[in-house]
Amino acid sequence: MSKEKIRMFTSESVTEGHPDKICDAISDAILDEIISKDPNARVACETTVCTGMVMVMGEISTNCYVDIPSIVRRTVKEIGYTRAKYGFDADTCAVITSINEQSADIALGVDNSSEYKTNSRDDADKIGAGDQGMMFGFACNETKELMPLPITLAHKLTKKLSEVRKSGQLNYILPDGKSQVTVEYRGDKAVRVDTVVISSQHTSDVSMEKLREDIKNQVILPVIPKELIDKNTKFLINPTGRFEIGGPHGDSGLTGRKIIVDTYGGYCAHGGGAFSGKDPTKVDRSAAYMSRYICKNIVAAGLADKIEMEVSYAIGVAKPVSICVNTFGTGKLDDNDMQNLIAETFDMRPKAIIDKLNLRQPVYRQTSAYGHFGRDGFAWEKTDMAEMLKQNAKKYFSR
Repeated sequence: MSKEKIRMFTSESVTEGHPDKICDAISDAILDEIISKDPNARVACETTVCTGMVMVMGEISTNCYVDIPSIVRRTVKEIGYTRAKYGFDADTCAVITSINEQSADIALGVDNSSEYKTNSRDDADKIGAGDQGMMFGFACNETKELMPLPITLAHKLTKKLSEVRKSGQLNYILPDGKSQVTVEYRGDKAVRVDTVVISSQHTSDVSMEKLREDIKNQVILPVIPKELIDKNTKFLINPTGRFEIGGPHGDSGLTGRKIIVDTYGGYCAHGGGAFSGKDPTKVDRSAAYMSRYICKNIVAAGLADKIEMEVSYAIGVAKPVSICVNTFGTGKLDDNDMQNLIAETFDMRPKAIIDKLNLRQPVYRQTSAYGHFGRDGFAWEKTDMAEMLKQNAKKYFSR
């Protein structure tokens, strides 16, 4: 009798005060401000930070005005960098901007897709994809969020770390921090947490002994389910020792540099495109959201225990170039039938995605930390298409 395969899988998360996440938050805060005034604006906004400086750059075409330096300072202040002694101060940091309009060549394909140019009068054909590329969606039944367990726990830890900082529960914690969780699987079942790593920025007046004890008792143990912890679970808290120099003072940051943290923690494939600072005509963002929505509804419908979906686009073309599905042998339909079911149930053209998920709303700032997926309150996390999928799948079972 063969034994079940044992494997370890690790995912990480970072707090909102991590330099890269500061940049994601600023880029999405600017996007939200613009899209709240001009829902049809084209925004591709990137941010970089380093000691004492924020630079906002990119391409923005809009008919409204927003005060970018004020948005930057407000966002940095909300994150918690409010004193120069922390190495970064919202009120005194330099803010530099370098903004141009969207390229006219790109706008040609987005404003009028190749289908629309060839006399299509289907309104959903009007908007072409803002770039070429491939995007992935994923869902599985490991957690109630229909997300992989390692990234789910990693996000909960960093969110808890920020909560105990902002509430004053641990008043020596500073904004920068990371988590990492290693889960042991036997076959496809998660059976225990093998290792938890937490690194948290802190003030100079706390001892390592107190910090490690407090983080274990007030961050880790309230988050990790008791049944997943055993006598062999390892807790590595600030393993290098002191972590006083953090945020942009300790390391530069850049928008879009935490794409695996933003998605599924490395549990499935990734097309390489970042999300933050991009309006929904950019399929890097909108099609990744739609792919998650589709996969989550398929798992919620009981049609697969686990599913990964790839969709690809050509710039200026509305309809996807390809759709590919992998249910890892867990599908109630074979993968070709699942692809056909997806194609007949969901419209993957950019305008249809925008309308279905109501993406011309200022919802993006709140996605910039703790993951874009597996969280309540976003349209792409609803499972309102599960019943329709069940109905549409019946013909494949009856053949």
